[in-house]
Amino acid sequence: MRFPIAFTTTLFAGATALAATPALSATTEVVTSIKPLELLTRAIVTDNTQVTSLVPAGASPHTYQMRPSQRRTLETADRIFWVGPDMETFLVRLLSSSEFEGRQVALMPEEHRTGGDTDEEDNHDDHDRHEEEADHHDAHDHSDGEDPHIWLDPQLALAMTHTIRDHLAQLPEANADALDNNLTRFEHQLEATEQDIRQKLQAAKGISLFTYHDAFRRFAEHYDLTIAGVLTLNPERPPGARHMAELQDQLRNSPSPCLLTEPQFNRQWWHSITQGIDIRLATWDPLASDIEANASGYLLFQQSMADAVLACLPEQAQ
Repeated sequence: MRFPIAFTTTLFAGATALAATPALSATTEVVTSIKPLELLTRAIVTDNTQVTSLVPAGASPHTYQMRPSQRRTLETADRIFWVGPDMETFLVRLLSSSEFEGRQVALMPEEHRTGGDTDEEDNHDDHDRHEEEADHHDAHDHSDGEDPHIWLDPQLALAMTHTIRDHLAQLPEANADALDNNLTRFEHQLEATEQDIRQKLQAAKGISLFTYHDAFRRFAEHYDLTIAGVLTLNPERPPGARHMAELQDQLRNSPSPCLLTEPQFNRQWWHSITQGIDIRLATWDPLASDIEANASGYLLFQQSMADAVLACLPEQAQ
């Protein structure tokens, strides 16, 4: 421990709990920015390591404001894992200070980052200036950089878990052999999960998938799904009138359209877009809010996203 100075799904047979081999001592404190990173961390450590995440259920890392108590939690953390400045803008200034040097780990490769925006007001002003221009582009507004939702792709998530293992193994209390054993077990279970999901999603290849914002693309591309359209270019703002009209035409003319909504954002926006259109709705949660935080959590998280797509099938529509 460090002291202050001044992070309904289907359970399947392969998703059993990982080994209870102690990977770190009980004094190790790990903080992750969002819950999916907590799930990846818990996949290779055990309950005697304290792992917490900052962004609570129902909140978005795009707009979250950290509480003072969470600031103190970061001060005592042995390791802090976050995606990077393109995702958790609320952490950029804080984690760039010398206080957190050597303890904070951005998991998105540096060559794929745009650097983020440390001034929230300037960021909002920039969105205002370019709102009309954004109507012409079917892309998520992440400063024209790569999609930072890297945890949704299971292979990228596995690479992140390797990075987490490497940094945890550097701690004095670490049991590197136990970390390696847990990581190997997680790799095997993730491979089985991927195979199971890929087989199930064959039935959804004919569905025209629309998403609320562009976060789903990493998962879709990994499993060879096609996203027909994205409702809003910036998840914190309603879509512009021109983009909305184009989407409504696209929804009407698409075979078996289904909209994947997200619990973190205002549902009134997508209701206004889909009103009067024959379309199915399914909910997926990129932040894994309802997934139990344990060693099997990430596997169940992947299954939950597949279940959302399968809910788009006519025989499963409610």
